[in-house]
Amino acid sequence: MREDIKMAEGKDLLQVLWSGADVLRGKMDANEYKTYLLGLVFYKYLSDSYLSKVYDLLNDAKPDSLEEAQTAYEEIMESEDAEELKESLHYTLDPDMTYVSILKDAKNNAFNREKLQAAFNRIEESDELFHGLFADVDLYSNRLGTGDQKQSATIAEVIKVLDDADTEGDVLGNAYEYLIGQFASETGKKAGEFYTPHGPAQILCRIAMTGQENKKGLQVYDPCMGSGSLMLSCRNYSTEPDFI
Repeated sequence: MREDIKMAEGKDLLQVLWSGADVLRGKMDANEYKTYLLGLVFYKYLSDSYLSKVYDLLNDAKPDSLEEAQTAYEEIMESEDAEELKESLHYTLDPDMTYVSILKDAKNNAFNREKLQAAFNRIEESDELFHGLFADVDLYSNRLGTGDQKQSATIAEVIKVLDDADTEGDVLGNAYEYLIGQFASETGKKAGEFYTPHGPAQILCRIAMTGQENKKGLQVYDPCMGSGSLMLSCRNYSTEPDFI
């Protein structure tokens, strides 16, 4: 039952991503716009998680909306407690670098690519783990359109479409795995060496986790790890997922 629920939640995200792909189709091939979509979705995931974490630190509760979290974040960053808050976070984004803020700009026809690129840079520079994370998301590519205005409008439109995406961790992993397969298939580049279909992947996870479901501190090793989706799937079969 739990797995069925997770997949049902993921369908909404897949539909949103596919709508985002509609914005980019005709401008570049599928393998390229896959990079933009996944890059922007992951940025949204990191930004939304960041705002939720900030709100939780400030109020010991989850926000009712990201807009509420954004407001609280803007207020604390203007106070003398701003530096103390930054020290409690793994990475930091200025209030105008969050997805909520940039989405607002996009809706008001005030989108600024430099601000989005600065957000990418800030995340990448915060930890070695994030180095090169957005390297393939070229916000200034001619493939996005002719001239600054059209290129900015294309990215802004994708950002607006992705506003409805549910970026919960496990759901994001399922979508990432799905889109790799769909876009690779569309470009004729799907191959066993770099893509494992969802069905066989789940069988591998079930085999690996058999008898290990209740084990704490379990270590899972994938010698050919790509997206990390197999790791996420293994957690679905554990009764102690926080200890994997």
